[in-house]
Amino acid sequence: MKQTITIILIILTSQYVFSQKGQVTGVIHQDPTTPLPYVTITLKEKTDIPLAAGISDDKGIFRLENIPSGNYTISYSLMGFETISKPVEVKSNEQVNIGTIILETDAKLLEAVTINGQRAAVSLKLDKKVFEVGKDVLSQSGAVTDLLNIVPSVSVSPSGAISLRGNSNVLVLIDGRRTGLTQGNALEQVPADQVERVEVITNPSSRFDAAGSAGIINIILKKNKKGGFSGQLRLVGGIPNETRISPSLSYKSNKINLFATYGLRLSDYVGLYTMKQSTGLSGTPVYLNQRQDENRHDDARLFYFGADFNINDHNTITAAFMRNATNDHDKTKLNYLYSNKNGVIDSSLSRSGESWEKRSYNQLEFNYTKSFDKAGKKLTVDMQYDFWDSGKDWNLSTSRVFPEVVNLPMIRTGSMGKSKDLMIKTDMIQPLDSISTLEFGLKMEDRRVNSDFIAEQQNPVGWEIIDDIENHLLYKELIGSAYLQFSSKIGALSYQAGLRGELTNIGIEDRMGNYNNKKNYNRLFPTLNMSYHFNEKTNLQASYSKRINRPSLGMIYPFNELTDLSTRYIGNPDLNPSYADVFEMAFLKNWKTLTFNPSFYYQNNSGVMEDYTYQNAEGLFITMPVNINKETRTGFELSILYNPVKWLQVNTELNIFHYVETGSYQVQSFDYSGNTLTARVSAQLKLKNKLAFQTLYNFRGANATSQTYTKALHSVDLGCSKTFLKDKATVSFDVSNLFDLRKINTRTIGTDYSVSQTSIPNAARYRLTLVYRINLKDNQSVRQAKSGNRN
Repeated sequence: MKQTITIILIILTSQYVFSQKGQVTGVIHQDPTTPLPYVTITLKEKTDIPLAAGISDDKGIFRLENIPSGNYTISYSLMGFETISKPVEVKSNEQVNIGTIILETDAKLLEAVTINGQRAAVSLKLDKKVFEVGKDVLSQSGAVTDLLNIVPSVSVSPSGAISLRGNSNVLVLIDGRRTGLTQGNALEQVPADQVERVEVITNPSSRFDAAGSAGIINIILKKNKKGGFSGQLRLVGGIPNETRISPSLSYKSNKINLFATYGLRLSDYVGLYTMKQSTGLSGTPVYLNQRQDENRHDDARLFYFGADFNINDHNTITAAFMRNATNDHDKTKLNYLYSNKNGVIDSSLSRSGESWEKRSYNQLEFNYTKSFDKAGKKLTVDMQYDFWDSGKDWNLSTSRVFPEVVNLPMIRTGSMGKSKDLMIKTDMIQPLDSISTLEFGLKMEDRRVNSDFIAEQQNPVGWEIIDDIENHLLYKELIGSAYLQFSSKIGALSYQAGLRGELTNIGIEDRMGNYNNKKNYNRLFPTLNMSYHFNEKTNLQASYSKRINRPSLGMIYPFNELTDLSTRYIGNPDLNPSYADVFEMAFLKNWKTLTFNPSFYYQNNSGVMEDYTYQNAEGLFITMPVNINKETRTGFELSILYNPVKWLQVNTELNIFHYVETGSYQVQSFDYSGNTLTARVSAQLKLKNKLAFQTLYNFRGANATSQTYTKALHSVDLGCSKTFLKDKATVSFDVSNLFDLRKINTRTIGTDYSVSQTSIPNAARYRLTLVYRINLKDNQSVRQAKSGNRN
């Protein structure tokens, strides 16, 4: 009995002593609005002996638990920043909230860090994979599209289409916001050297929009962390002509941060497209050899300015305006040669086309951020208003060259469009305890697009409408969403579960009454992310999410340009969104010289959008997107980063997947299965005196659908750079698409026809770039423009 009482007293005493221990929490920023992860927090006794230590997470939050009551010194340290030490008193059974700590950059130490080391190139977070851009030579002179071709899992086609693991149904964000600048190569306005890191989110949490069945690519731009005035001047010259001038300036103080950027781009592109077409194969065949030479000239001007205003330690307001105006002038020459089965030429046609296109994209953005005394608690309110207008005119002259010269009627087309897009959202982060966090938010987006199109043909007395192609289209879209997300951890296992609901209302109508579609679809999108942390260098991750892929405006736009006599692409206003269930498991292991990152994934897509090609009664080949039943993808991806010595870095990536499509449209069956792969190898040499060389090889394996087979695609890029004047200036030279290897070869087969095409949208490009910095190092930048809400 006495022993029992003694044991009970010991237990009670230990519980009492444990309950008397306190907790220290806080959040660390590099400026009033930007969290700073990876900061080491150390709590020391008066004897300078460390009692507890921790590291801030992605949101800058840290927690030190089970701290005995007493007086201590707490310090915050991160390479490249000045270390801060402050006294702190911990009382029994209480939580001490330090509040927000802002670390200032250490200029001398930052320079040493730049020379001697960088952050790990690849890291796995709970719901994303992060790639640090570093100082790759090929990211010094090009645009964001050039940079994305270096990021593992991501690829950019010669025409500028971005895909993730070979899937183009991807959502691109800049600093966590929707993009309206990804079409028409508009991302070329954002310099690659302004990017700090790229987050590849193959299974996004419910915090993000559910759009993009392949996942999300979030481009994080660099922030100015230095006080006072700073700036940068970027000059680019290239062959074919690529002239870029981009000055940036900023002023930063404790209360206000002013920033402004101007960008001028004058670019020429040379394209070549050839086609061999065989029709009437079951009867009297007709053969067509076609060649199209294209010269495109783009003028673009971007202006962006704004300010962050720190009202006090807990309240910050940001307001900014961006305008991106482009003026394009394109010329194209098409030659058509028709022959019979014996190779005898039947006729020959020639068409010359010239187009003028103007676009004006404007964006207003507003953000309010409120932090609280409780570490990690944060409220944000965002509003973004995008408005743009565009107009494009084509003049087409056609003549028969053989057997006799005949000038055919002149054709002209005109299109005009304008859009207004308002987005409002609010998000709340509410820590529940030292390891658990609740997040929730609301979002509303209203979009209205007006489009006019007309096609006319010249006659002896004037102009007449072609095939009744004169119409006005109104597209209306309203999306409301809400989400709830909970994250916590059990030992080494971290998990995050969320649910997002989206209500969508779409209306499509036209003046002629051909289209009057109203669609409403409401869905729930669950997400689950789990990560097991073996140690600082080893992680295992598993995730699931349900996604939606909404058709882009170009996919539903029913009007079409008449540039080509033989083929035409038209949109489908009846197109519906597709849905995907995505599962993934990933492993990450970092050694001193090697990073090993394999992943397995499975995607089950329903209502998939696939291009359908057919020949109409006039012999014209029409391609349009349609919905088919489903597609499944099962894949394996492997990324390896190898640093055998300080001056050499080799990055290798391999993605292999098997796909199965099922479904039909009209008489066409889309049942098909196949395998394909993508691969990438990059090598970079970093020599003395900040001289560097890099080469990149990209490979995309052959792939096919039930109608079209696409051959493998190769490309080689290389570059070199030199930094001088104490990091104030960098000069670089790069070549993209060396040897003109980037060619798209396709073959489409139908019941009575065969079409083979070769497309080279861009020839090899040579660029020389100079970057000069004022009060900045080569790893810093003035803030750049974010992207718009929608494409």
